[in-house]
Amino acid sequence: RASRRAMRCRASASEAEAPAAAEKKMVVAVTGATGFVGKALVEKLLADGHEVRVLTRNAISARLAMPSAALAGAKFYAWDTMSGAIEWYDAIKGCTGVVNLAGAPISNPWNESYKKTLVKSRLQATKRVSDAINALPQNERPSLVSSSAVGFYGISKKREFTESSKPGRDFLADLCVRWEAAALKTETETTIVRTGVVLEKGGGALGKILPVFQMYGGGPLGKGDQWVSWIHRDDLVNLLVAALENPEKYAGVVNATAPQPTTMNGLCASVAEATNRPNWLPVPGFALKALLGEGATVVLDGQRVLPDRARAAGFDFAYETVEEAVADIVA
Repeated sequence: RASRRAMRCRASASEAEAPAAAEKKMVVAVTGATGFVGKALVEKLLADGHEVRVLTRNAISARLAMPSAALAGAKFYAWDTMSGAIEWYDAIKGCTGVVNLAGAPISNPWNESYKKTLVKSRLQATKRVSDAINALPQNERPSLVSSSAVGFYGISKKREFTESSKPGRDFLADLCVRWEAAALKTETETTIVRTGVVLEKGGGALGKILPVFQMYGGGPLGKGDQWVSWIHRDDLVNLLVAALENPEKYAGVVNATAPQPTTMNGLCASVAEATNRPNWLPVPGFALKALLGEGATVVLDGQRVLPDRARAAGFDFAYETVEEAVADIVA
């Protein structure tokens, strides 16, 4: 499967830019590096010969969570208010780029307390990164690639959203607006990446859906007609790297979603076909609400989001349809 992926993952830069990008070694600091996307990004950067600096709350815990990265030469820097170790300022000095992925998992059950955690974890990490970059002389500041989400647009079954669309008015939209505003206080070339549903084994949506299908109990979540604007994790990682390599080209807002969104019915049908399992047992919305609280909106509601900026910048998606993405993941 690894060799197959290597063949499928095409470079996002043009052929003219590829040699120059290959020769340039980057020094990249990453928050959220122990997460589902962060680990894959760090692995990719190290494999390509770049230097990685992991920005974390607890350097010892992060090393234990990422032993292969530590062995490959990644360096770890703590922001531990308990011990007083605040090393992010030193870590960001000398970097060519910073990727900000930190934030509490959105897929956990929500209550009022956890909603505050969702907000605080994102705004606090983003402010720390922004302050550390702004503290450097202007000519020494790295570019910033900061995560956001397609929840920015609110929910709709009929509308189509691009980077120029206005924000929604629900909790997730408000969270994304505040998250992005914190990143845009950074006085450097900044890319805001509005990420869709990330597909890969071992985490995200498929981390929960795949095991259920493999046990012959799979089916759509909710009514099934809600939009799912998804992206294969390999494509997301490559898009983050492209923004690091070409900060001027990708500056501003970029939707990290595949060119062909699907519906929950479409996603589950693809999983059923790839696993050769039935797609017969839908999970009603009220059951998800009982389990996840207000957080059920993440799977019961959606939006159709298109990656206009990424396509205009020349980014080449290796996985454009959910069928080929899921087939690759399950293989």
